[in-house]
Amino acid sequence: MRPLNRLTSLKVARAKRPGMYADGGSLYLRVAPGGSRQFIFRYALNGRLRDMGMGPTHTLTLADAREKAREARKLLLEGIDPIDTKHAFRAALQVDAAKRMTFAQCAEGFIRDNERKWSNARHRDEWRSTLKRYVFPTLGSLPVAAIDTPLVLKVVKPLWERVPTTAKRVLGRIENVLGWATVHHYRSGDNPAAWDGLIQHALPSVSRAGGGEHHAALPFAEAAAFMTKVRANAGVGAHCLEFITLTAVRLSEAIDATWDEVDLNARVWTIPASRMGKTRKEHRVPLSDAAIAVLKAMQKVRMNDWVFPGNRQGRPIGENSMRRLAKDASGDDTITVHGLRSTFRDWASERTDFQAEVKEAALAHTIPNAVEAAYRRGDLFDKRRKLMEAWAGFCGRSSSATGKVVPMTSGRR
Repeated sequence: MRPLNRLTSLKVARAKRPGMYADGGSLYLRVAPGGSRQFIFRYALNGRLRDMGMGPTHTLTLADAREKAREARKLLLEGIDPIDTKHAFRAALQVDAAKRMTFAQCAEGFIRDNERKWSNARHRDEWRSTLKRYVFPTLGSLPVAAIDTPLVLKVVKPLWERVPTTAKRVLGRIENVLGWATVHHYRSGDNPAAWDGLIQHALPSVSRAGGGEHHAALPFAEAAAFMTKVRANAGVGAHCLEFITLTAVRLSEAIDATWDEVDLNARVWTIPASRMGKTRKEHRVPLSDAAIAVLKAMQKVRMNDWVFPGNRQGRPIGENSMRRLAKDASGDDTITVHGLRSTFRDWASERTDFQAEVKEAALAHTIPNAVEAAYRRGDLFDKRRKLMEAWAGFCGRSSSATGKVVPMTSGRR
């Protein structure tokens, strides 16, 4: 039997030449060509020679290394591979660390990994502020592995009854964070914030949240009168509501608009994929003369990077103020801002002969037919520009002219 303890602390300190220096009992000091030095446990198991790193000499003393080697030899006596045991121990530590990973920590991880894909820092800040305001008070300090659907509903349900648009955005962000946590093995199983087949059974669809069967829409025959009342108000909210009406975009897409998304020279507003909800596809919005006029008016009072800044410093205009303006201008308490998209769609269907796909593209609707989606590669932008210019003209004309059909044969292929 080879003698043990052949090395001394002095020999370890003076060993400079690259090579393996035996201490006995399968323990070695290895000096690498670059000068690094560490203790190695070399053993054979089932005919296989293996080296297990014990640690560097600047961290482990010779006595420490001998104790670790002794524990490894005891495992070998039982037929247990020391390296496998070491890996299992590390895995257990990782599992334990994962159990302590909180939702807030995972949210920060998601933002850090994805912010490069976002068009600007304001999206990152908006992500953080939304989570901090609505989610962290309930879920932030909880282990992400412990979050289930009832906890998600505890956050979302109160919002869903008051501001369904915000609730949907919050739910989507919770789902993204939990998905990130699953990919990084901080939790396992299905995503408890998933809408399809799960959350949808606990909440009404967005179109029915708030009591009505659908988002109440302004009759398109009243669009011109509605626009006249909106334009009589010189406030930021009125400008935003006019812009929403002219572009037929969703409320959240308009209030979160930033100046770097707008190209006034090209007369186009590009909404990044990160703000396009379910479609997750960039959406280019052609800007009519009337929409350009709104933006130029907002440029004159520009305070920050938001196109439609709110009263709170560094924040865009709020959703609730937009809803109040829509109700006041329409004279109908049931009218919703989202319903203005239906107003546009009804007008386009009944008063123009643009093709259906042009109208759907203007609303950034997804294409349910996979075959049709595969063939429709463009966004029909030029045709949509003509459609939106016609809509702006309709909104600006007198009510006596609203019965006319707008012939758009140039809108056909």
